[in-house]
Amino acid sequence: MGLARYVSPRLRDWIEGKLEGWLGLQVNREKTRVLDLRQPGQSLDFLGYTFRQDRDQYGRPQRYWNLVPSRKAVARERETLRGLISPQQCHTPLPELVGRLNRHLRGWANYFGLGYPRNVFRYLNHFVRCRLGKHLHRRSQRGWRARKGVSLYAHLERLGLVRL
Repeated sequence: MGLARYVSPRLRDWIEGKLEGWLGLQVNREKTRVLDLRQPGQSLDFLGYTFRQDRDQYGRPQRYWNLVPSRKAVARERETLRGLISPQQCHTPLPELVGRLNRHLRGWANYFGLGYPRNVFRYLNHFVRCRLGKHLHRRSQRGWRARKGVSLYAHLERLGLVRL
């Protein structure tokens, strides 16, 4: 498809032969493509990250590489968090649940800490705290309320919930 524009057919055949023959890899013809990431709007999703080239934040003429967690990776993380904070976990003591969440969130943040993940981290922090608030309300027949003058966020912080 786009490979012919940048690479001669002879070189393309040689590269594919090396990959498939010598290395024993199989090239997926439907997924394999060549992108020019310097073009506006082009991005590449690979290993859970989205790679793209963005404008400079200060309006200068240069562009820079931007690396953020992909939408698919964030959606997968939300589903995992839904499983960790679900109605089936109402019997789990809250400190144990927070410990499991901390372990999972730290691992996810360590992998996706590369690049510019601040907006995604902020979004996931909000998601986790809202889910935990709903979880606390459904744990008993009487809805949970924080003490006077203490917010849900302060209560979860006191329990040791990490912030990405």
